[in-house]
Amino acid sequence: MNKPRVIDTRMRNLVPTKIFLTKGVGRHMYQLKSFEDALRKAGVAQQNLVQVSSILPPRCKIISKEKGLKLLVPGEISFCVIARADTNEHQRLVASSVGIAVPKDNSNWGYLSEVHGYGMNEQEAADRSEDLAAGMLGTTLGLEVDPSKAWSEKEQVYKSSGLIIRTSNVTQTAKGLKDLWTTTVAIAMFLFD
Repeated sequence: MNKPRVIDTRMRNLVPTKIFLTKGVGRHMYQLKSFEDALRKAGVAQQNLVQVSSILPPRCKIISKEKGLKLLVPGEISFCVIARADTNEHQRLVASSVGIAVPKDNSNWGYLSEVHGYGMNEQEAADRSEDLAAGMLGTTLGLEVDPSKAWSEKEQVYKSSGLIIRTSNVTQTAKGLKDLWTTTVAIAMFLFD
């Protein structure tokens, strides 16, 4: 006879209450160490990171990186949205960005988006990540904006709708160096009360 399954409600209701944004760049002869150095620069190398998808929970408060780092406990399992780019090519530009779109009504969820790749400067990666986050939130709220428009034009439409209160991003770019791996990370770290 099968026993009834017991569900721990603490795990079922794991909803972050705070979030902070951070970034870093690392360089090393080994790719993994380059990644670890980027996490160290971001202040989160001591965490066990679990990558999650792109929902900003309702009423989740955005706090400063400084406040957020003080709330971390070394070794804890930490949920995050992370963008990462690596290169071992000299002078190759890499970019990582996480965009965030916050709805005016804080009982609704917002969106986070990750952008990572090559050849984008900081502004291009930042604009793309905000554009993606705002676009995902916009369609959820019933806003359809012409995707061929520039981000600056779409941003005005989203903000003038009164449904999206703000967008922002955290972005890290770097150029590869000879004989080294270069890694960029941009991270949105979730925290719980």
